[in-house]
Amino acid sequence: MSVEIIAKPPATTPMDGLPPKLRRWAVAAIFTALAMASLDTAIANIALPAIAANLHVSPAEVVWVVNVYQIALVATLLPLGALGEIVGHQRIYLGGLLLFTLASLGCALAWSLESLLVARTLQGLGASGLMSVNTALVRFVYPTRMLGRGFGHNALVVATAFTLGPTIASGILAFGPWPWLFAVNLPFGVIALLIGLKTLPSTPRAGHAFDFAGAALAAGCLGLFITGIGSAAHKASTGVVSGELAAAVLLGWILTRRHADHPAPMLPIDLFRRPIFALSAATAVCSFAVQGLAFVSLPFYFEDVLLRSQVETGFFMTPWPLVVAIMAPIGGRLSDRYPVGILGGIGLALLGVGMVLLATLPASPGVANIVWRMVICGIGFGFFQTPNMKALMSSAPAHRSGSASGIVATARLTGQTAGAALAALCFALAGHDGATLALALGAGFAALGSVMSFLRLVVGAPPKT
Repeated sequence: MSVEIIAKPPATTPMDGLPPKLRRWAVAAIFTALAMASLDTAIANIALPAIAANLHVSPAEVVWVVNVYQIALVATLLPLGALGEIVGHQRIYLGGLLLFTLASLGCALAWSLESLLVARTLQGLGASGLMSVNTALVRFVYPTRMLGRGFGHNALVVATAFTLGPTIASGILAFGPWPWLFAVNLPFGVIALLIGLKTLPSTPRAGHAFDFAGAALAAGCLGLFITGIGSAAHKASTGVVSGELAAAVLLGWILTRRHADHPAPMLPIDLFRRPIFALSAATAVCSFAVQGLAFVSLPFYFEDVLLRSQVETGFFMTPWPLVVAIMAPIGGRLSDRYPVGILGGIGLALLGVGMVLLATLPASPGVANIVWRMVICGIGFGFFQTPNMKALMSSAPAHRSGSASGIVATARLTGQTAGAALAALCFALAGHDGATLALALGAGFAALGSVMSFLRLVVGAPPKT
């Protein structure tokens, strides 16, 4: 592979995206790293039983292999996004990629649960570096007229990784032990790093200093919030859950007060004052809450209520992310031509219809009866996701792309985590009927998101950046 023809343009050169040849290489680096980080959660979930058996730990202990990764990832998204505005998004991305790759080696060489948890925490920090500035870099790599297409390709990578993750993990485990699941990241990480060093654009940098105390407050706020939701999902005591969530709110309030006059607050209150940005972020949380509710409740519904096998359940779960992968680029291209308020509203309305159809499945549905309902959900979610991402990023000024990018990832992970916790609550309240209740609740979130999306037509276009 020859990359000598590639040279990064000077940071001071005003430009609208990268030249086509350079863009293709930069996109290869960005999307390879994004696919690695997206695959990792699914791969780790599949590996938990093998890890528990090999390290001689209980299921309750081994689940921390997933938990520490998620907490480290979510807690540092906003601080790293803000740091990217100061030192350059490409530096945060490359640093995150390097840490993720080295931590993957640490996971592969782990000899105990404790050593694996340390490596997974570092891997979560690396993944946060990738995801916190991912959409910001896409904004600078693609020209404005192709932004929808760029975000569509971004969503396609995530959806494809999500779809293939369990299959890839199962295939690797069929031929080797669980450390191979992490070792496979090494060659791809090195290749993406080498290409990224040559091709990623130097992005504008803010003149203000980085607020380390504010970063600690933001990390504590988001980390405690995610931990509190997870504690609720695992039926921790009311006192523990209330304490964690109350501490998160307190830290968030302190951070808001601290950054009241800051030019680029860590918790981007300035961006939420923009109606398009606020509505786009809120609809993103709603849509991913729907996904969290569905993806936690449906496997139990298929296996416990419809008495389907694990293999059949895996088959039934595939159409949703597969169709999202197909629809994401289509939605991206359409968002370059049509208002995102309309596209997002229609997409979430379709998603809501799909959730209602799943909640009202007949007692003994055939395969086709289940699949076409999952396809409708996938079409709706895929039709919404890319236009909404474009609206969120385009409504923020270019110099605040890092914070906006951090909100994209935070909204996704917060919605998914909240949806999973609500699904657990539905099962606690309604037993076997909890899946139907969760699906109905998901339809409500989709309807709320659809209304908020259409409201973007009322508040007008995003300000010029």
